[in-house]
Amino acid sequence: MLWAIWRRRKWLALLVFLTPLTATAGAVGTLPNTYESSTTVLVQPQRAPERLVGPSAVEEPETRLRTISEQILSRSRLLELITQFDLYPDLRRRASPEAVVERMRRDIQLQFKEARESSGRDATIAFSLKYRGRDPEVVAQVTNALAAFYVKENARISEQQATGTTEFLSAQLEEVKRQLEDQEQRISDFKQRHTGELPDQQAANLAALERLNLQLRSISDRQLRVLEQRDELAKRAADDPAAADAVAARLATLRRDLARLRTQFTDEHPDVIRVKQEIATLESQLAAQGGKRATPDDPAARQLKDSRAAVEAELTALRSEEQALRRTISTYEQRIENAPRLEREFQQLSRDYAGAKELYATLLQRYGNAKIAGRLEQGIQGDQFTILDPALVSREPVAPKRSRLLLMGFLVSVGAAAGAAVLAEALDTSFHTADDVRAFTSVPVLVSIPPITTVADLRRHRFLFGLAALGAGVGMIAINAAASFLGRHL
Repeated sequence: MLWAIWRRRKWLALLVFLTPLTATAGAVGTLPNTYESSTTVLVQPQRAPERLVGPSAVEEPETRLRTISEQILSRSRLLELITQFDLYPDLRRRASPEAVVERMRRDIQLQFKEARESSGRDATIAFSLKYRGRDPEVVAQVTNALAAFYVKENARISEQQATGTTEFLSAQLEEVKRQLEDQEQRISDFKQRHTGELPDQQAANLAALERLNLQLRSISDRQLRVLEQRDELAKRAADDPAAADAVAARLATLRRDLARLRTQFTDEHPDVIRVKQEIATLESQLAAQGGKRATPDDPAARQLKDSRAAVEAELTALRSEEQALRRTISTYEQRIENAPRLEREFQQLSRDYAGAKELYATLLQRYGNAKIAGRLEQGIQGDQFTILDPALVSREPVAPKRSRLLLMGFLVSVGAAAGAAVLAEALDTSFHTADDVRAFTSVPVLVSIPPITTVADLRRHRFLFGLAALGAGVGMIAINAAASFLGRHL
């Protein structure tokens, strides 16, 4: 049965088989070759310890690669390469620059390769850079140019990062230094304003206060003895009329002192009370003496008067010394009273100063590390990008895969031919053999007439075959032309 179908449909099957196969072969033959060049760039980690360079010079290689890739594949950088090597001339004439740049990005491939040490820590990494194009020499040049961009951009970013970090830390260091100097000046001014009141002088203040209190008690004791001596002299003066004039003079002086003290203090003030008591005592003495007067030349009267004057002078001196001591004691007591408040203020100033000093030390260390990092970058001690394998001119195209395309075209042609034969057989309702008639009806077949081919039939068959061949040729030419056009513009 299959043989009979083949005999009836062989020309159709051959025509359908040859048409796509021929078109595929022609299209594959006219497709332009695509060449690919690749280069390998080695990334060597920094050779200096991280504790020396600090975080400013430490960056994950993958992170830096992605950053550099974004800059390399930027529109401006790729347009520069496209113009330099005259890439995609047909596409540039009919498409926008963005479309051309996007096409070049698709033709660039970046693949990471990572190597690890036995401890699992990253040792070195590498990445391969590939580019595809029509001209193998231009493709190799573009690939090497891209790799050179990576090396150059890595060096620029490393130097820029180190310089930027150093400049930033330098500005911060100057600002913190100014703050530290301000804190030092505030502490110095505080110490000058509160000399003798600082927390570290508290013990000295207490000792001085104790010493002053001892001196005050000593002066009080001396005043008591002088007062006793004055009372004794007053008793003697009460019995001696010659002392009346001295008592009157002393009384006048005390009354003037009382008037002056009342302008400064109230009646409850100790000095006012003391003067009033002394005035009362002298008034009592004068009342006891009555109107008695002594002669000025009496030696006993003069001696008594001189003694009482000396006692009064000593008493005045002791009282002046007592007042001075009390003022000094009041000053020290005020210092001791202010000590807790001043201590809190001083501690706050000290904390601010310590914080500023610690921050300054930290920034100073980071600044030093940043300078080391900058020198390391300049001395090629940081991460290095090294072109391990430069791109070479490819001798064989990587696309199109002609053998694979031809195999696919052959399989499609076989399937199309078989499908056409099966479809034609299914659509044919005629009987080709006597068995077909017997299978269709129970009427007996009396005779079978074989096909009779006339000259007109032969001419018609030749015409149809030529027409089909012409159509196949035209279709093949059209397919080849379309493939050639697409190959030049894609």
